[in-house]
Amino acid sequence: MLLVAITGTAGFHYIEHWSWFDGFYMVLTTLTTIGYQEVHPLSQAGRYFNVFVIISGVGLLFLILGALGQALLEFEFNQLFGRRKMERDIARLKGHYIICGAGRVGRAVARQLESKPAQFIILEANEAKAQRIREETKWLVVHADATLEAQLEAARIHDAAGLVAATTTDATNTYIVLTARGMSPELKIIARASEEGAEKHMRTAGADQVISPYSFAGFRIAQAFLRPHIINFLEVALLRNDELGLELEELTIEHNSVYVGKTLQASGIRHDLGITVLAIKREGKEMRYSPEAATILNAGDHLIVMGDPSRLRELEVLAGGRK
Repeated sequence: MLLVAITGTAGFHYIEHWSWFDGFYMVLTTLTTIGYQEVHPLSQAGRYFNVFVIISGVGLLFLILGALGQALLEFEFNQLFGRRKMERDIARLKGHYIICGAGRVGRAVARQLESKPAQFIILEANEAKAQRIREETKWLVVHADATLEAQLEAARIHDAAGLVAATTTDATNTYIVLTARGMSPELKIIARASEEGAEKHMRTAGADQVISPYSFAGFRIAQAFLRPHIINFLEVALLRNDELGLELEELTIEHNSVYVGKTLQASGIRHDLGITVLAIKREGKEMRYSPEAATILNAGDHLIVMGDPSRLRELEVLAGGRK
C-alpha cells in the first residue's frame, strides 16, 4: 500500500504536473473509495494511470481488509471452540489433581503427573502465564483464582483425588488450603511452603502434607555428599527408570483383588512377577518395611514395590481387581 501511494503520488506529479500534495490527495481519495471529484481535470494519460491506481490500490486494500477479517474470524472461532473444548475436558475430570499455581513447582508437579499419566488441571491467577503455558503444552490450564470457592468448584474439587497449593506466596497457599479443606474435608491436600514458620499455619488450615522446596533441596545436597550411591539409586529408580530397568511404584490392593486374604508368599508377587515388596502401609498403622512372607494382604493395603515396569503394570491390574 505504501508503494502504491508513493507511485501514485509521483505519477500524478510527473504526468499531470500537479503538486506533490495534490497527487497524494488524489491517491488518498481513490484508495479509500471516498469518490470525491478529481483534484484537477485529468488528461488521457492521467486517466490511464488512474485506472492503474484504482485497480492495484483498491484491489490491494480489499485484499488486506479481507485478510484481517479472516484472521479476526479465525481468532474468534479458535477462542470459542478452545473455550468449549476446555469446558468439555473439565466436565470429564474425575479422580484428577488440582494444581494451584503454574510456577516452577507447579509445572514440575504437572510434568510428573503427565508422565504417570494422571489427569490434572492447573489454576493460574496470571492470565498471560496461563495462556503461554496452554500454547507451549497440552495441559489443561485455566485462568482462575484458586482462593475462590467458585473457581475450585468449577475445577470439580469434589471429584478430585488431590490438590496442590503451589503458588509463590505462603499466605496465598494457606488461604487456598483453608478454602479447599472447607469445601472437601476428605481431599488430600499438599502445600508448598517457602518459610519455615508457614508449615504450622498450613497444617492448621488443613494441609495433609507441607513441603518446602528449599529444605528438600538442602537435604538432597547433603545426602549427595553423605550417601551418594543411595541417592543415585533412588534418583534413577524414581526419575530415570529406563537406565536401571527397574521402577519404584505404589499400588493399592482393592477389595475385589485376587490378592485379598492371601499371604505375600502365596500371592506370587515375588515368584511369578519378579517384583520385590519393599513395604506395606496399612490404614491406621505404621509402615511395615521388608514384610515377612507370611504377611496377609488385606483390601486397602498400599504396597511399595520395585520391579520391571512392564511387570509392575501387570501387578497394578491384578491389585486393582481388573482383568
